[in-house]
Amino acid sequence: MIDFTASQWDRVAAAYQGYWDGSLDRPVVGVELIGRDPGRPCPNVPRLSQGSCHRFDIPADALVDQMDWDLSRRVFLGDAFPCISMDTFGPGSVSAFSGATLDNSTGNVWFHPPEGITEETPIEQVHITYDPNNRWVQRIKDIYRAGQERWGDSVAFTLPDLGGNLDIVQTFRPGERLLLDLFDCPEQVQRLLAEAHDAWWAAFEDFNATLMPTNRTCCTWLPFISDAPHYMLQCDFAYMISPAMFREFVLPELAATCGRLSRSIYHLDGVGQLPHLDMLLELDTLDGVQWIPGDGKAPLREWPDVFRRIQQAGKRIQLCGSTQEDLEPILDALGNAKGVHASSPRMPIEQQDDALEFLRRVNVPA
Repeated sequence: MIDFTASQWDRVAAAYQGYWDGSLDRPVVGVELIGRDPGRPCPNVPRLSQGSCHRFDIPADALVDQMDWDLSRRVFLGDAFPCISMDTFGPGSVSAFSGATLDNSTGNVWFHPPEGITEETPIEQVHITYDPNNRWVQRIKDIYRAGQERWGDSVAFTLPDLGGNLDIVQTFRPGERLLLDLFDCPEQVQRLLAEAHDAWWAAFEDFNATLMPTNRTCCTWLPFISDAPHYMLQCDFAYMISPAMFREFVLPELAATCGRLSRSIYHLDGVGQLPHLDMLLELDTLDGVQWIPGDGKAPLREWPDVFRRIQQAGKRIQLCGSTQEDLEPILDALGNAKGVHASSPRMPIEQQDDALEFLRRVNVPA
């Protein structure tokens, strides 16, 4: 049985509300301890992952039973809460929901153009349209419904990782094709961006309509909640383009989506995106930034100037993949914990005393 009460949910929801409205003077941080006795054997079912998401032969309720066992092994401290992440269908899943091929043969999900679309296909013949009857859409909804039947509102589901606008377009214009399109036929790129925008929003609203009858909160693609519709927006393709092109091809759609969402955070992934940060910070309707330095780069704690720029612009900070060694130096560098959220690290249950001491140091009630 999952060890999480309604009163714990109320406390976590209040902390997130304070994060969003600016009334919380501490960071939002949780710790998940792994190793609690679930009281029953592990179900003989593969965990839902990018490597197993193609297993349509496994009933949705069997997957949920395995998820329940996994959540029952956890102790939720601080601002942690039971949540099932549905990013297991890959980053940029709107591509698959719009007819692209989902390939997880390597154990990780990659997307390829629909059958019949190649690098040589004229861009005028390429279109992006969300299909609510798509097999991947229906599979995700089946898992949502099985979870709702099992847990009611006691466990949150995230949305799939829908993807960034140009990232979705790139699936349909593979290789270097899209980079050339930005120069050769910008008006056609803008058309595809508009189609991807509509597909993204159709998916966002479709999945939320399925979730909201029981989800007590709105989740983005990671366990990060709000009492109003929100999302972690991104454009990983922006790593490869100049600030001028970012302003032309990314910022208008981003501004439009932020204007429709109640709350929003931008996933700034990699040093190649830092030249775009000032434009993001000037976007009034964007609420915050998640900074990811990227593989092989210095850890989060060694980027205090980036976090100061974000906070000084009046934006919230989201830390993904941060460790205890990261969070405390970042908070010290900022001198102000307001508007800081850190994804919950996981620790063995034997380290409970260490986890409690960590939460005490960052002023988070256990």
